[in-house]
Amino acid sequence: MDIVTALLDPQAYPEPTQQVELVQTHISLVFLTDQHAYKVKKAVDFGFLNFTTLSRRHYFLQQELLLNRRLAPEIYLEVVPIVGRDAGVRLGGRGEPLEYALKMRRMPQERMMDEVADRNELTLQVMDRIIAILVPFYQQAETGPRINKFGELTLIAYNHEENFARTEKFIDRALSKEAFKDIVAYAWGFMTRNEELFAARICQGRIRDCHGDLHMRNICLANGVYIFDCIEFNPRFRYSDVAADIDFLAMDLDFHGFRKLSDYFVRNFAQAANDPGILELVNFYKCYRAFVRGKINAFAAEQGSQSAAARRLALDQAQAYFKLAWEYARQG
Repeated sequence: MDIVTALLDPQAYPEPTQQVELVQTHISLVFLTDQHAYKVKKAVDFGFLNFTTLSRRHYFLQQELLLNRRLAPEIYLEVVPIVGRDAGVRLGGRGEPLEYALKMRRMPQERMMDEVADRNELTLQVMDRIIAILVPFYQQAETGPRINKFGELTLIAYNHEENFARTEKFIDRALSKEAFKDIVAYAWGFMTRNEELFAARICQGRIRDCHGDLHMRNICLANGVYIFDCIEFNPRFRYSDVAADIDFLAMDLDFHGFRKLSDYFVRNFAQAANDPGILELVNFYKCYRAFVRGKINAFAAEQGSQSAAARRLALDQAQAYFKLAWEYARQG
């Protein structure tokens, strides 16, 4: 039974809907009804995540529900089974689960932060509202010895090495040899020169259970500020310095051409959080985040399940993010 085809049928859903729209990412299938979004994880293994079994997909959907309720409880509703029934497929109800889906309240696409920014409607006041949500979030986020180790330089270096190793195959397709060499040299040089800074961040309690994927498409500016879609599949990408988290959003603002807003966000967050040390790490973590986005888009460009147009767009995005990472490296 083709579950994807079945879930494009409005009759498969517990609520009435006029239509169902499918949106794909490199790791998920998202089925949009009139009122809700149902996320199904793809059976993929990228090394840093593994969704190849039904039990794994179920577990990580439950983790996604739990973790995202920290910032967006209004959006994240429940994990529901997808069952075979009456020679068809239904969301919810009794029966042997064929798959699982995370049920979320659908948010207005036109109010996503990147689209708001594209209409030049992003203001300093919006940034202040985001800061007002994030400062207490990080203050209350879990920390301690188990999480602190992810702020150690050996772990930060490992994350960089993994990124570089998995990205080498994209040289001359998504980034040049010169760019790759400069980015690698900058990262290792910064880490070598700043061992005491990284150690101080741990002592100051700046390593937390963060969001992990804090960019503009994961923020909705509707009748409030909703920050969603955190990393659930690997805590190594979520346990980090708060600076690494907020610099992701700062980098994305740069990527979209809003450098003044980016600078404002970082400076004012650092002041509100009483964390001036963030300012010493901005360029380093922006470079890291841009490189990660380049890597993710490069992987997406190779997925045969995507259309040729989608793969071309992913490659274009990968090239643009790698170019931005190179810019940060040369600034450093």
